[in-house]
Amino acid sequence: MKVEHFDIDGLCLITPRVFEDDRGYFYESFNKNTWESNHLPSTFVQDNQSFSTYGTLRGLHFQLGQHAQAKLVRVVRGEALDVAVDIREDSSTFGKYISVILNDSNHKQLYIPRGFAHGFLALSDQVLLQYKCDNFYHKDSEGSIRFDDPELKIDWGIDLQNINLSSKDNEARTFAQAKESYDLSHWS
Repeated sequence: MKVEHFDIDGLCLITPRVFEDDRGYFYESFNKNTWESNHLPSTFVQDNQSFSTYGTLRGLHFQLGQHAQAKLVRVVRGEALDVAVDIREDSSTFGKYISVILNDSNHKQLYIPRGFAHGFLALSDQVLLQYKCDNFYHKDSEGSIRFDDPELKIDWGIDLQNINLSSKDNEARTFAQAKESYDLSHWS
């Protein structure tokens, strides 16, 4: 497994070792011992799966306080642009984001620690995305930030008119409103 770190502390791009032959391929998508040997947290308690069609954007979501979640995200089928925004108020990269292409060919995974808003955009006709969480979902602790926030200026790579949002994501707060509304200093 190859671990690449970003300029934003805590985010990692994981490239597993893939064994391919004429029958297909095999790789370990997670191995506790390998993760710990790379000094990565390895306590996951929940697995989630999402199916989306082209142009579907889910996010930018996060969980607050004691219900904050770290995630390990991968695409099993198709291709997605995965985005993580640093919303840790005391971070030197507060408000900065990274975006990576995850797909069923590169097998890359994005590790997102607690204190980040996460979202993804389906870039292929069908996207099957899976992610592990280190904490259980808690509805009353969820928050969201608009995908098209003018302060964050996220480049989603497609015409925003082609984006399909849930009503919940369409009503998400701006980053400025999130800074006023949520306690972004505590990520236990």
